[in-house]
Amino acid sequence: MSSFVLREANVLDRSGGFSGPLDVHVEGGRVVAVGENLTVPGAASLDFSDLWLMPGMFDCHDHVALSSLDGYECLRRPMTQWVLEAAQQARRTLQAGVTFVRDCAGADAGMRDAIAAGLVPGPTLFVSIVMISQTGGHGDGFLAGPGLEIPNGYLMPEWPGKPPYLVDGPEAMRRAVRALLRSGADFVKLAATGGQVSDHDHPLEPQLTVEEIQVAVFEAARKGRHVAAHAYGGEGLDNAVAAGVRSVEHGSFLNEEQAVCMARAGCWLVPTLSAMRDTLRWAEDGKLTPPQCRKILGFGLELGAAVRLAKEHGVRMAIGTDYIMRDQHGWNLEELLLMHQAGLTVEETLLAATAGGAELCGVDAAYGRIEPGFVFDAIVLDADPGDLSCFAVPGAVTGVFKAGTPAVPHERVRDATPAAGLQR
Repeated sequence: MSSFVLREANVLDRSGGFSGPLDVHVEGGRVVAVGENLTVPGAASLDFSDLWLMPGMFDCHDHVALSSLDGYECLRRPMTQWVLEAAQQARRTLQAGVTFVRDCAGADAGMRDAIAAGLVPGPTLFVSIVMISQTGGHGDGFLAGPGLEIPNGYLMPEWPGKPPYLVDGPEAMRRAVRALLRSGADFVKLAATGGQVSDHDHPLEPQLTVEEIQVAVFEAARKGRHVAAHAYGGEGLDNAVAAGVRSVEHGSFLNEEQAVCMARAGCWLVPTLSAMRDTLRWAEDGKLTPPQCRKILGFGLELGAAVRLAKEHGVRMAIGTDYIMRDQHGWNLEELLLMHQAGLTVEETLLAATAGGAELCGVDAAYGRIEPGFVFDAIVLDADPGDLSCFAVPGAVTGVFKAGTPAVPHERVRDATPAAGLQR
């Protein structure tokens, strides 16, 4: 569809509410005009009355290439199977309504570029490739028995040219970040604290020094890239913010002083509530290793507390799921409901998932809004999303456009005839 007009849709606006009925003219994959009763000679016309139209969702912390926490399965799986399953998960993510993913380790530049070239369907990927960690840190999966160096849990395999992920000291960090950027990374991700599903560390355990993180921020900035810090709280989160990272990922144990510092520094929070909820469920059901279950159940984590604190102190927030299991992919939009339940208004949530995500990723001049000049990444809903409860299960999104092309054609697009200028 090179040129078309969606007629009388309810369109998400800059306030986070819906304006309409409005016509949206799209040509060459970008929005040309938004207004009432647009006259566009030669453009196909589709009736979108009583439909809700929003920018495509940004998932700012996902892992489309990860599918299992079972280390034995991951070690036995051929790399080709891993790649093909990653492609399947990318397609499911796009079909769910996520048109842009900030992938926080797993997908590499090749996966990103293959999707961009149209070889497989999926969201636009913005990749960190690996997560940089200190030796013995959250991302270090060292196997003491055979003495093998592998990333944590071997959730992703090794491949020729994979950049280094373990560092010790500022100069090692400099080399690692430079190698990572050489490999095509769009941003840098660091582990500034321990994690939830690793056996050997704790979420409040600080990892990497301020000096190491500062070097990463400096080297990334020289190439116009930003740094995201995996950090749950404590000293590690303090170090990350002091060193100038662009975002804190998770931040589940954020305190008031840290929220004030983040707001002052312009540091974003990506709370990943879906991941917090799911890991608690897995631990309660005994689906993780005994050390993991004991650790997670002993946290005393209050789901959503960090969101309320961040909002109170003016910390910018974006939506992220942190999905790492194959059964999670495709449920991404449930994060919107969780963010709303944690304290964001409906309007704040919808903007965090669209324009906010675009701003965090530095692509807000072209993505995240339905306005003239913007890439037409959009999703269609058959009903007003209201309190966002419709996003609790897949199916609320009935149509998806990516750069003007129907990735999931709404029935009104499917029913259009070739004579109307549309291709089936």
